[in-house]
Amino acid sequence: ERELEMSNLTVTLKRSAIGRTQDQRATLRGLGLRRLNQTVVVANTPSMRGMVKKVLHLVLVEETAAQ
Repeated sequence: ERELEMSNLTVTLKRSAIGRTQDQRATLRGLGLRRLNQTVVVANTPSMRGMVKKVLHLVLVEETAAQ
C-alpha cells in the first residue's frame, strides 16, 4: 500500500463573523476560531478541508508539514 503524506492546515481568522449566518459561525467555532487574527493548526482531512472551504472568505489558509 502507498502511504499518504500527512500535512496540517494553518487557519487564521481574518474577517469578523459578525453578520454571518449561524452555520458559518458554527463552522468557525468547530475549527476553534474565536477572535480575529487567531491561528489554529488542524489536520488536513477531507472533513476539515470542507469546513475551511465553507468559511474561506473569512480565513487565511496555509498548508504546513505534519510533525
